[in-house]
Amino acid sequence: MIRILPPLLLTVLLLAGWELACSLLHVPPWFLPPPSAVATALIARAPLLAASAAATFWMALQALAVAALLGGGLALAVSLSRSAEQAVRPLAVALQVTPVVAIAPLVMIWAGLDHADRAVVALAATVAFFPLFSGVLTGLKSADPDLERLFDLYGASPVQRLIRLRLPAALPFVLEGLRVAAGLAVIGAVVAEFVSGSGATQGLAWRLLEAGNRLRTADMLAALACLMVMGLLLNAAVGLLDRAVRRRLS
Repeated sequence: MIRILPPLLLTVLLLAGWELACSLLHVPPWFLPPPSAVATALIARAPLLAASAAATFWMALQALAVAALLGGGLALAVSLSRSAEQAVRPLAVALQVTPVVAIAPLVMIWAGLDHADRAVVALAATVAFFPLFSGVLTGLKSADPDLERLFDLYGASPVQRLIRLRLPAALPFVLEGLRVAAGLAVIGAVVAEFVSGSGATQGLAWRLLEAGNRLRTADMLAALACLMVMGLLLNAAVGLLDRAVRRRLS
């Protein structure tokens, strides 16, 4: 509770300053509505925003699961061979630095225009892939060298070494990669929905586009607030998992 108090107080002060500035400076509502107007929009559009938030959250969660399976599985596979790692890592980096907006039209064609949700999940998974791949691979290579030599001495098989030594050593890196990827999955889902140009998914990005086209700035900020809360909740869930695992290992 003590840790939550300082950011909570700062948030209240910032919102109060925002409200006061909008009132004193007579800022047009279409340009920057006060927090009270955003709160009114949140309440008025709560059912619609909740449904859109659920759609975006579900797509982000699917993307995170796909990225975890592909990124973690690929990292496990290439960690067993130095040559495989040298071959795969540059391709993984190339995928990471390719803007999602550049590949979105291709993914939309491959997924089919009638399956925009699949395209969004695929694009969001692409964004979340590299932190998990890099985290798992780095973690698997972080085992204590003395323990590695001990496993050599006892003639441990690659599978025994992986399960009994490298996976436990990699766990903190995996959880940190998961924390980063969770945030990127939400960002990727929203960006993918923007660039897909389809309202079929009816996620929060579509609500942002819809409100922006009508200059309903308060509705836009309400949707942004929902996105912020969603990202914070996902990050908190990964943080709880991290602490639970660390307590179990300690």
